[in-house]
Amino acid sequence: MDVTGVMSPTPATTVEPAPPPAGTVASLAATAWGGLSYLARTMGVPRGLRGLAVEVAWTAVHLSVYPWGLLDEALRPGGVHTHHRTDDLPPGERSLLVSDLDGAGTPVLLVHGIVDNRSIFVHLARVLRRRGHGTVQAVNYSPMTAFTGDVRAAARDLGQHVERLCAVSGADRVHVVGHSLGGLIARYYVQRLGGDARVDTLVTLGSPHQGSLIAHLLPPTVVPRQLQPGSDLLQELTEPAPGCRTRFLAVWSRMDQLVVPQRNARLEHPDLQVTNVRLDHVGHMAMTIDPKVVHLVTCALARTRPPRERAAQRTTAGTTSVAG
Repeated sequence: MDVTGVMSPTPATTVEPAPPPAGTVASLAATAWGGLSYLARTMGVPRGLRGLAVEVAWTAVHLSVYPWGLLDEALRPGGVHTHHRTDDLPPGERSLLVSDLDGAGTPVLLVHGIVDNRSIFVHLARVLRRRGHGTVQAVNYSPMTAFTGDVRAAARDLGQHVERLCAVSGADRVHVVGHSLGGLIARYYVQRLGGDARVDTLVTLGSPHQGSLIAHLLPPTVVPRQLQPGSDLLQELTEPAPGCRTRFLAVWSRMDQLVVPQRNARLEHPDLQVTNVRLDHVGHMAMTIDPKVVHLVTCALARTRPPRERAAQRTTAGTTSVAG
């Protein structure tokens, strides 16, 4: 596992030779060699075979619970913490509630990926509740988003849901965990729609921040075009985002079969507070159940910034905005 923090513009790097023109024999050979190298380093070792087995098994389990996930989840603000009693709480829940009341009271919103639903988070949601997060909700957006929707519209809908969640729970900030397309939707909301005022921490799991070549194989509708490398949506997300108050954790895997090339799931932006974490043998679907990923998510969400620190950052961001 490789962890990289990105807090400021990266220095200039050595310029690599330009790739051969597309369509040439050399280009095709390089592509084939790259594919073989990818298979060798991911599936050609015992850990890679184990990761592949976990990916297949979890995908089968996920398909079996998919129909259940089509039902929207009822919102229970505060969960077991509503009455502020710790008598009957397990040690994990009691620990976070006692040591970090603000962290335990910050709602966690889970946003699924393309043509999926909230059932992908069945394990992660349970773990987060057991660790002490009082309000954990997985939201569904239309499975037709991939064919008739738009990332910008989905981000606006997400913003409305966040506002409703804050109004019902009484919280002023939320955490968001987005898997695949869900992470990109949440990022657009944070960067382009003022969502950084509401989102304390955004965790993305296998999200195509720089697009995926797989999108070229999907129907030529709006969302697949937005997921193609270099699309207008992805170019918009590279624009300056000064004073963004949200922290980012971007988890990506060298074994991700849906984000190609896999490094495109890294989040690199000079104005964002980002920690990129690389995994080696975890498939795209299994990211929501992998023990390392679950541990990373729970640790990231437990480190909620206190209100005083957030207020200071808002003041700084406002000063920067005026000066700019």
